[in-house]
Amino acid sequence: MLERIRAMIAEPIAMPESVRRLGARAAQPFQRYVEPVKRAIAPSWEASRAWFDKREPREKVLIRAAGAILAVILLYNLIYAPIVGLQESLADRVASRRSDLIELRGLTRSYEQLQHELTQAEQRTVPDNPNFSLFSVIEQTLTKSVGRERIGSITPTDTTVAGGFRQYSVAIKLNGITLAQVVDTLYGVQSLGIPVTVSNLELHQHANDSHSYDVDMSCMALAKNG
Repeated sequence: MLERIRAMIAEPIAMPESVRRLGARAAQPFQRYVEPVKRAIAPSWEASRAWFDKREPREKVLIRAAGAILAVILLYNLIYAPIVGLQESLADRVASRRSDLIELRGLTRSYEQLQHELTQAEQRTVPDNPNFSLFSVIEQTLTKSVGRERIGSITPTDTTVAGGFRQYSVAIKLNGITLAQVVDTLYGVQSLGIPVTVSNLELHQHANDSHSYDVDMSCMALAKNG
């Protein structure tokens, strides 16, 4: 067994001539750095070689085997492990960039959706002029659907909101109306010639009549400033 190991270690590895030439060509730029190193370690190398030559054949086999194992360890730690670590790092970076790209595409779709909604909102606006009154429009509609006596209050407000819009709102209280009148009221608001939205609707049973309801509702319309 020792003779086989000795023969395997001692046998030189045959390399193709083309590979040798390629290796020699690749090593040429480093020759000026290699030669000083060779001269510096030459005495130690000769002393180590003389010491090795004095060893017994069995000791030489063990030393060569230990040297081969050490070379494998060095190659693994200095070349293989860094390359594997670099590949894993690149894979992590690629995965991170892919995740960022997916997130960016999602944000782009959200932006396009918001742009579409903004365009739709701009199309559903009322003329912004001093003569427009959402209060008057809603009051006329409610008078037709439930009668003036059922209107508890109509409170108008208008504010400027983001995007260059003005929001007109009215808070409405209706007293003691039937479900049919509730439906007529909602239909009347939705049938107006201007885009008015019912933003809130609450029904409460009337205290003195279980078949009628008190209604709190809010209507809103947007106008584009300028």
